[in-house]
Amino acid sequence: MKRLRIAVLMGGPSTEREVSMASGKMVVEGLRPTGAFVIPVVVEDAQFALPARLDVAFIALHGTFGEDGQVQRLLEERGVAYTGSDAEASARAFDKDTAKECLKAAGIPTPAYTIHNGDSSTLVQIKLPVVVKPARQGSSVGISIVRSREDLLPACAKARVYDERIVIEQFIRGRELTVGILGNRELPVVEIRTPSGFFGYREKYTAGAAEEVVPAPLDSSVAVRAQRYARLAHERLGCRDFSRVDLILSDRGELFVLEVNTIPGLTQNSLLPKAAKAAGLSFSDLCVRMVEMALARRPLEVPA
Repeated sequence: MKRLRIAVLMGGPSTEREVSMASGKMVVEGLRPTGAFVIPVVVEDAQFALPARLDVAFIALHGTFGEDGQVQRLLEERGVAYTGSDAEASARAFDKDTAKECLKAAGIPTPAYTIHNGDSSTLVQIKLPVVVKPARQGSSVGISIVRSREDLLPACAKARVYDERIVIEQFIRGRELTVGILGNRELPVVEIRTPSGFFGYREKYTAGAAEEVVPAPLDSSVAVRAQRYARLAHERLGCRDFSRVDLILSDRGELFVLEVNTIPGLTQNSLLPKAAKAAGLSFSDLCVRMVEMALARRPLEVPA
């Protein structure tokens, strides 16, 4: 690590810029004790500059541009090794419609859903309660839980601010879980508890707004099943190195995969670092492992 030049990409043009800046700063602090030459790069748009003689770009960009395959494709074109999933898998996982179709095709349980493209007459057929969210956003941006008919249209309008395609998904009451994937390991299951029962943007990034229990207090068979579904979802979407897979355990004991996050948050309140800590990995260890996995394929990514 002492000879490496690592650029940590943070910021970006998405609605999650503030969270990305927090993740990036934490990664910089996590990597510096290793002796690597760590260079923070605040990204504004696709014309961002990279330092010379770079070994690895550590992507700490969340949301649009950072998590949807755009920055990955740019780095591939520049011949730069980078952390995390490739452009195709990133785009596939970020689009909730595409991702859910992949999960369904693989036999992985996921809540039933429909895509709403603006025809309000179709909304009368929707059975409540539902979760309404933009097809391509992260961090619960633009998401609503709808329990009454009069709230459905406003929820769609809220989601449409962020994407013209809207996912209207069956609401499943139960316990919110998440499983981190790191290389060939499934990390301990985390349970997320909130007073409102909704793990939204504020709960994700406000200290004390949610309680994360790790390892989750589950029967061992349920925990193993959650980890198995997480691994399957990670692999079927073509992800590599690491991800965080969100699930829900229904009141009837059924597990459903909600989505796969290819660039999980790396802030002090984030779930993947907490799961890694429960598995015996410090935050610095986690960041180093991410860099090592990117380095392992570097010769394949640098054009001849």
